[in-house]
Amino acid sequence: MGLMNAAEALAEAVWERHCPAEESPPVWVERQMWPNDSPQETRLRLVEFAGADGYRPRGPRWSAISTEQLQAMVGAPVAADRGTGYVLRAPEPLPELVFEPFWVVRLARPRPLREPECMPSGVGWWQRWTRQAFPRRGARTCCWYHGGDWHTVSAMALKVLKQARAQSVDAEAMKEFATAQADEARVSAWEREALATLFDTADAIQPDSEGQYINGQHRAQALLEAGVRRTVVLRIVEP
Repeated sequence: MGLMNAAEALAEAVWERHCPAEESPPVWVERQMWPNDSPQETRLRLVEFAGADGYRPRGPRWSAISTEQLQAMVGAPVAADRGTGYVLRAPEPLPELVFEPFWVVRLARPRPLREPECMPSGVGWWQRWTRQAFPRRGARTCCWYHGGDWHTVSAMALKVLKQARAQSVDAEAMKEFATAQADEARVSAWEREALATLFDTADAIQPDSEGQYINGQHRAQALLEAGVRRTVVLRIVEP
């Protein structure tokens, strides 16, 4: 929490710990330190509270106060360098986006929207294993998701992923990398587009931590119906 947002909580802790017999909140003066390259100016500010509930002050109002005014208020010199030795904590590492191979039969049951004619909701386990034994290839005309061969696209995706790992390609650059590989291989327009969606961090097949989907239910349904063995999914890896 920032210094301004925490004013009431911090003043409460000081009041209760250091002067619990006082009826009014302590006189509260802030000096927020900013880096040298920040457009914000490091300055003193007086915080006056409208009242209190128990030891919790409420209704803070901020106003500028000079060093001379502060010293007059305290009745003694006030060190102006307090806080300059503070060392910022290292920022916490962010979650990492990672593309990885995935067994299609392990994908959660899809519930695709707006395609009821060619995508009845979900693919049961017996259908999954049947399609694994007797896969479907080729295209259908009902929708884009059935418009090409996901076996070919997934095999290409696995190959692209292996090459990208060898070259340490970042997740955000994977779509461009995959598209370049598709152009070099001179694949069809549908295959190029389908491959790009598998490596798009905003659109990839992305299972969530609870066995559902963040993205990709329609493609998951098409992959399951085709009996594709393995494909590429996007994972969020916590630090």
